[in-house]
Amino acid sequence: MKEGPDISRIAALIGDPARANILTALMAGKALTATELAFEAGVTVQTASAHLAKLESAAMIACRKSGRHKYFTLGGDDVGHALEALMGLASGAGHLRTRTGPRDAALREARVCYNHLAGTKGIALYQGLLARGVIVEDGADVVLRDATFLSDFGVDIDALSRSKTPMCRSCLDWSARQTHLAGSVGRALLARMEALGWASRVEGTRIIHFTPKGEQAFAETFEG
Repeated sequence: MKEGPDISRIAALIGDPARANILTALMAGKALTATELAFEAGVTVQTASAHLAKLESAAMIACRKSGRHKYFTLGGDDVGHALEALMGLASGAGHLRTRTGPRDAALREARVCYNHLAGTKGIALYQGLLARGVIVEDGADVVLRDATFLSDFGVDIDALSRSKTPMCRSCLDWSARQTHLAGSVGRALLARMEALGWASRVEGTRIIHFTPKGEQAFAETFEG
C-alpha cells in the first residue's frame, strides 16, 4: 500500500504468536511485568523484553515504572477494540488454538475486555441500556442520553465527563458477534458491579464470575 496508514506493520506485530499472547494477556486490563508476560508468551524474559520494545515503539503497549519494576498495559482503548475485532474474525473463521471447554464457556458468558464487560453478560448490559433509553445508537456511534440512571446506580458522571476517554463506544463482541459497551461508561459500570460485590475477576484469566446474588441483581437492574 503506497498511501494511508501502514497496517502491514501493525499486522506483523500482532501476527507473531508470542506478541499475540502478550497482547491477549493485557486485554484483562491488569498491568503486568516483563516476567509475567514472558510466562504468558511462553518465551524467556530476554525474548519477551525484545517483543515488548517493538510493541511499545508502535504505541500498542504502554510502560510505566513503579520503584524498580516496569509494568506494561495496552496502549489504549483502540488497541483493545482492534484485538477484540481480530478475535471475532479468527473465531468466525474457525481459527481456534485450543478445544472448547469449561473455561471457554465461562469466557463466552462474561469476561473483561480491557476493563469493560464483554460476553453474553456484556451484550445483555448493552441491550438493557438501549431498551431503557440510557444510551442510543446514532449511526455507528453510541450516545449517552440518560445520565440519571447511571448516577442512581452509583456512577460518577462528572468524573467521566472530565476523562479524555469517550463516554460510550460500541465494541463488537468476538464470541457472539454482537455489540457490548466500551468507553468510560462501560468501564465504570463494570467497576461499580465489582464494588457492589456482584462480580469478580478470576485470577489469571479474563473471566468475570458473577455470584448468585449478583446474577439476580444484574437481571433486575439491566434486564428486568
